[in-house]
Amino acid sequence: MGVIFWMSTGMFSSDQTSRIIVPVLNFLFPGLAPHQLEMIHGLLRKAGHVAEYFLLGILFFRAFRGNTIQIWRLRWTIYAMIGVVFYAMSDECHQAFVSSRTGSLVDIGVDSAGGILSQVAIIFRWKILRRS
Repeated sequence: MGVIFWMSTGMFSSDQTSRIIVPVLNFLFPGLAPHQLEMIHGLLRKAGHVAEYFLLGILFFRAFRGNTIQIWRLRWTIYAMIGVVFYAMSDECHQAFVSSRTGSLVDIGVDSAGGILSQVAIIFRWKILRRS
């Protein structure tokens, strides 16, 4: 959560990350138009949101699971999803107070999707282990 908070600062605003990502994309794909580079840059940023919150969802699940020998319980999944959504909302509130960032309901949805995907992955893993 600390890393996500840090990445919500101005240091990781779109303007800052485009200074690195867009030249790399331009080097790898020299034929892309500027609007295409910006679109890919935006998609990579959203993929970063999904990845961050996917990991956070796994960590929340593990925290709620504790040291039990049980592999999966519905309540751990629900608690993890609630934790991810609340942290996504608090992160966007934080960004609303950073001058180079904005809070976004869309980003809350993207972040929450990452957390939900993590729970889907955990459920699939649980079902596979249950068959063994």
